[in-house]
Amino acid sequence: MTVKKIIESPNPILEGLNEKVSTFDRKLVKLLNDLMDTMMEYDGAGIAAPQIGVNLQVCIVYPDDEIGLYELINPEILETEGEESEIEGCLSFPGVYGYVARPTKVKIKAQDRKGKTFTFEAEGFFARACVHEIEHLSGDLFDKKIIKRVTEEELVALNSEAEVQ
Repeated sequence: MTVKKIIESPNPILEGLNEKVSTFDRKLVKLLNDLMDTMMEYDGAGIAAPQIGVNLQVCIVYPDDEIGLYELINPEILETEGEESEIEGCLSFPGVYGYVARPTKVKIKAQDRKGKTFTFEAEGFFARACVHEIEHLSGDLFDKKIIKRVTEEELVALNSEAEVQ
């Protein structure tokens, strides 16, 4: 397990379609562990393999301790419902924040580290994080979806305001 360097935009690996995983082996387990270590080090809620330079359809999402860790291999969004705009950031876009419209609820199909297929539903921030990471796997990056940019100062002020309420 290793903390990897985050690939920052602009970089072609972030913009392309990534390969499906067909071999579920120790290399995949190492990749998943490296993703977790890297996400935790950089305080993210999710991370995709291309963000550490690996051209595979693998991402993880860890929205909070209650929901826990979701490892998503070859994920597909099956259904979406609703829409809301919230502020997002991205480890590959340091200092860039903005309002992005995302579904409020999603149904996702993916494989686990052993290749077993599973489906699940996610709502709210969990849904937002899943969609953000899954879109990384096709090079569909959040910066192109920003409706309104937010400065770091505005973000700090909004967070301080939310803590008071």
